[in-house]
Amino acid sequence: MKPLIVVNAATATFDCSFGRGCEGVCCRHGEPSVTPAEQARINGVLDRVRPLLRPEAASALDADGWLSDQQKVGLPMTRVVDDWCIFFNKGCTLHSVGAAEGDFAKYKPIQCVLFPLEPVGDGTWYVRQRGYEGEEWDDLFCLNPANTTRQAVEALAPEMEVAAALGPAFTWGAEPSGK
Repeated sequence: MKPLIVVNAATATFDCSFGRGCEGVCCRHGEPSVTPAEQARINGVLDRVRPLLRPEAASALDADGWLSDQQKVGLPMTRVVDDWCIFFNKGCTLHSVGAAEGDFAKYKPIQCVLFPLEPVGDGTWYVRQRGYEGEEWDDLFCLNPANTTRQAVEALAPEMEVAAALGPAFTWGAEPSGK
């Protein structure tokens, strides 16, 4: 496997502060696109995820399913219930179920797994940072380089391993291989 080339690796900082002042803002209005294979994996684990959902999310799941009518990168997106991703309940329920099996990424959409890594489109990646490449998500503490000195390449080692395994041709909307 080729090493991942992160164009802003020397300057990017990142420290996920979920549970330490951040209540999961990246999942607020979170609408990742979901490939057909990801849909199948999530559908296969819904019986284990449903009891972990917020009551209003479980009701929405029962009434309308977990996919919205909207699309991003040509794929359907997860439904939002009361401003939060349907799978959010004090953390990602898909993450929790996968982590219990030894793989935090097993059921999560790839856009969530890789956050805040972003493919450039030429085989390289960058770490999303406030003020870098027109980043618009200004309310995320973790994307503000002034809030931590922790190097992103250290903090994002698991995510970078997943991105490297996807290969240099990966783009959003592509079916992740090996997942």
